Amino acid sequence: MLRSSLLKSANKPNLLLIQQQLSKSRFYSLFNRHTDLAFPNKNDAIIRAQNQAHGNSKTVGRIRNQNHYSTKAPPRFTADIYPNIKRDSIYKKIDEKDIDYFKSFLSPSEISLATTEDALDSFNEDFMKKYRGQSKVLLKPKNVESVSKIMKYCYDNELAVVPQGGNTGLVGGSVPVFDEIILSMNNLNKIRDFDAVSGIFNCDAGVILENADNFLAENGYIFPLDLGAKGSCHVGGVVATNAGGLRLLRYGSLHGSVLGLEVVMPNGDIVSSMHSLRKDNTGYDLKQMFIGSEGTIGIITGVSILAPIRPTSFNVSYLAVNDFETVQKVFVRAKKELSEILSAFEFMDCKSQEITKPHMGGIGFPLENEYPFYILIETSGSNKEHNDEKLETFLEKVMEEELVVDGVIAQDETELKKLWQWREMISECSQAGGGVYKYDVSLPLKDLYSLVEATNERLTKAGLVGDAPKPVISAIGYGHVGDGNLHLNVAVREYNKEVEKALEPFVYQFISEKKGSVSAEHGVGFQKKNYIQYSKSPREIQMIKDLKKHFDPKGILNPYKYI
Repeated sequence: MLRSSLLKSANKPNLLLIQQQLSKSRFYSLFNRHTDLAFPNKNDAIIRAQNQAHGNSKTVGRIRNQNHYSTKAPPRFTADIYPNIKRDSIYKKIDEKDIDYFKSFLSPSEISLATTEDALDSFNEDFMKKYRGQSKVLLKPKNVESVSKIMKYCYDNELAVVPQGGNTGLVGGSVPVFDEIILSMNNLNKIRDFDAVSGIFNCDAGVILENADNFLAENGYIFPLDLGAKGSCHVGGVVATNAGGLRLLRYGSLHGSVLGLEVVMPNGDIVSSMHSLRKDNTGYDLKQMFIGSEGTIGIITGVSILAPIRPTSFNVSYLAVNDFETVQKVFVRAKKELSEILSAFEFMDCKSQEITKPHMGGIGFPLENEYPFYILIETSGSNKEHNDEKLETFLEKVMEEELVVDGVIAQDETELKKLWQWREMISECSQAGGGVYKYDVSLPLKDLYSLVEATNERLTKAGLVGDAPKPVISAIGYGHVGDGNLHLNVAVREYNKEVEKALEPFVYQFISEKKGSVSAEHGVGFQKKNYIQYSKSPREIQMIKDLKKHFDPKGILNPYKYI
């Protein structure tokens, strides 16, 4: 084997050879072989898209334009797919009088009315094109005072409202189920202020995550959260869903980073804790209730967050291993050897990369051969020499212990981004064959991949997996090893009730038996409302219901979801 020949002479990797190769301009193969991947600069649609402020990814557009999302008629309404869910008669149907009231203080650009059935599809339909509401009214206020007036009126008149950020959620939480008014944060998109000494950043809820991070980068700071959807998702949205993302291993969850929130309550009251204090031990920490509440007890309109200093040195390595047990061993090694510079540790199975390959816009696969599992490791810090030395030592040890069987290291920022795309584009590409059932779960690390294996086995035994016309392409697994978060994606040719019955409640029962969580970072939304009991006790569920009743006694905010 190539690896064996590299190590044979001294029973350990030739570190001098590694250092010499690291100085070259292209990806360095850990095994000193010709990789022929050079990643051409032309046809670099993914990287260009990543730099667009509003994240209108050309790659994503290319996938969608192939009509892979719907092989038949346009998706039906959620109400048709789930006939057991009935519109609650307590909610008033919007009429001309209501619209006239909104027009009395909102400009024409802040109101959109559905003149045809599909006029508001991009707001009625979720990112996965799985859930589709029937709202006829879209409101896009430009300031918190307008949000307050809207909510007071809706509360007084029992009009149901769905708050919506970038609409990149994966559990149907940001779109209507029936005819609820859509209250979009798109126009609340201003950066309010930034303290370059403390790193405290204040912004409107509708600021796009990538724009926030770009602003902070200009000032030497970094947003403590990164997502594949960063070009479209909103800061308020990631807080409302308590998104985890790719930097959680390094910077922790938003429960620790968010310092204050501005929230409009269901009755229109504005509650603001937009302060610049890292310590405030006066009473209950009320903001924590709104982080992860998914717009069910209040609408987040402003966010104050602590931004860390931006690292000046980054490294990314893409490694291959033979089994998931080895993924865990390499993770333990990474924590020991890389320690304070370890910022991400992601794993991807072979199927996830196979599904991604056809949609990478000409970007070659990093390795010559395929392997059962891949690991993406990112390190970051302030001293390049120190970081490089630690990474080299780590790679030397995992090679010497015969844990890693192949791999490459990025040599510049462009190559670094391209390696990241093999992880970040899985979500998009897994639905390109027609659709995807997504499960975002937490499990003990030793059990993380066993759910993927069990799901594939169950679907295969049910005769649902195979070439067309079988509905299931494959179940794939990838995720954040550092925090025990698995993304189980079941790629399908079309959404199918047989597949859904095979998956649910099986997936949730498996998670419950392993003492995991049915939602790690995507939230509960509409999809998981009926399965929360697999993660929460009856007493916990009752307490959540009591909080909802207290803050939203009329139940007008984001109904039919969460609890």
